[in-house]
Amino acid sequence: MKVKLRKELPYLLFILPAFIVYTILTVIPLVQTLGLSFTNWDGYSMSHLSFTGLKNFRLVFADRSMKTALLNTCFYSIVFPLVTTVFAIPLSLVLNSGMKTKNLQRAVFFFPSVPSAIILGYLWAYILSPTGNGLLNKLLGLFGIHPVMWLAVPKWAMFSVLLVNLWSVVGWHACIYLAQLQSIPTEYYEAANVDGATAWQKFRYITFPMLASAMTVSVMLLLLNSMKLYDLPFALTSGGPGTSTTLVSQIIIKTGFVEKSYGKATAMSAIFFVFIAVISVIQLKLMKKREVE
Repeated sequence: MKVKLRKELPYLLFILPAFIVYTILTVIPLVQTLGLSFTNWDGYSMSHLSFTGLKNFRLVFADRSMKTALLNTCFYSIVFPLVTTVFAIPLSLVLNSGMKTKNLQRAVFFFPSVPSAIILGYLWAYILSPTGNGLLNKLLGLFGIHPVMWLAVPKWAMFSVLLVNLWSVVGWHACIYLAQLQSIPTEYYEAANVDGATAWQKFRYITFPMLASAMTVSVMLLLLNSMKLYDLPFALTSGGPGTSTTLVSQIIIKTGFVEKSYGKATAMSAIFFVFIAVISVIQLKLMKKREVE
């Protein structure tokens, strides 16, 4: 035991600083959030803090806006990872090709993931503006197409948020798949060529199964980012029209910083944290099972 500890001690010392930072910035705030969810904290002072039991949780479960936001978040968290994966894998195949402009293509598709999401949100809010000043509607007008209410009609608003977010992250996730593609031994494809396999057969039986680990990473990141998404829909639609694009993160921020109901907001955060943790564990097990198969 002592010998094993002596061998592992240098590695433990290396990760100690990161562990301390993680504990201070993540673990302690999570524990505080859970504790404050049982109080009437006003967000400013602890002097009038009192225990309220499960009152905040009852308020959360009775809140219609929270239910609507949760449904929107679940819908977004299912559709967005699926759509992004469908586009990212073919894009990675294109970027992995032997084209002379492949480096330029990689830079072009990766660039949208560099700027802040809030900046991209305001930029696309101008492009998709339903008024006469909207850049996209002006372009459509040149072809005699009537303006589309991209951000003013519920069905188009959620579609617009999905589309803009897809544009901003698809290149980044394509790079995840690209890294995995470049690690696949070429011998597999050479053997497939000898056997007369078609391009589709090589993708189905070699490429796609070998992308399993990359898909696990990509889909997990997409799921977590979808569930905690705030800045992009806030800049694009501010949760509207109505509550059609309101997500849980927006409700939590609004409840805490606008309505000043910090106890209720922390209860929302605690419930949502448990919800995300359960979904993430289930998905990770399913994805890991696919990797083994």
